[in-house]
Amino acid sequence: MDSISNAILALSLIIIMFGMGLSLSLRDFALVFLRPKAIVIGLVCQLVLLPLIGFALISVFALRPEIAIGVIILAACPGGPTSNLITHLANGDTALSVSLTAACSFITLLTIPFLINLGLQQVLGEGTVIQLNVVQTVLQVFVIVIVPVALGMVLKSRSPKYALRMQKPVKRASGIFFVLVLLAVVIKEREMLMSSFGEAGLVTLSLNLLTMLTAFLLGHLFHLEERQRISITIEGGIQNGTLGITIATLLLNNTAYAIAPAVYGVVMFLTAGAFIFWANRSRAEG
Repeated sequence: MDSISNAILALSLIIIMFGMGLSLSLRDFALVFLRPKAIVIGLVCQLVLLPLIGFALISVFALRPEIAIGVIILAACPGGPTSNLITHLANGDTALSVSLTAACSFITLLTIPFLINLGLQQVLGEGTVIQLNVVQTVLQVFVIVIVPVALGMVLKSRSPKYALRMQKPVKRASGIFFVLVLLAVVIKEREMLMSSFGEAGLVTLSLNLLTMLTAFLLGHLFHLEERQRISITIEGGIQNGTLGITIATLLLNNTAYAIAPAVYGVVMFLTAGAFIFWANRSRAEG
């Protein structure tokens, strides 16, 4: 995507995060940390199991080095604001999702360089030291996630009736935006996706589904509430493809490394859409 598209996407996500804040309170976040089992499981899925699955997949699949490194970049990335949106649409625990996104985003400032260097050594047989732009990454998370959610929460605390009235139309608008983003990505990147999907599609789909399934099963194993299981499933399987593309093109100076994150972006939206449909249907039947 070009800079204008990225700016529009960021602005849209900021608005959506504000809408999410309208449905949250400080009590929601207090409950997350007072009962930390869910957030600990989510962090283990995101920071430990996801990279392990990524490294396992590049060993199993016969991939070009560029695709393999792209998969490692993905496995090193945090969830990002999109996972919060998908959790919101799937009626998961949004406070848990936002907390996991914030925590993972800060922790991965340290783990991303380590994991990517490890991946470069495994795939290319040589070490390459990269420096993540810490200030830019922290600022991105702060502006797109933390600030708008906090402003929404402030509005809810001061005008609860207005916030309650706005929740339904904002959620509906979020769903429409989700579909439009998917269509825009497919249309804009159709040539690159068509030429690379056969090579990167199966491995990125495997990464997405395996991480979501692992998180979902762990949620059942540790008897998490349904909304918490939904959140850690999405946080475990939905990675920040935009950050992956940025790392590939700006930090590693190799656009070929961005193929897997770009293909993953489309795969992610498709599986997330199916999961949203399933989660809402299961909730309605239950």
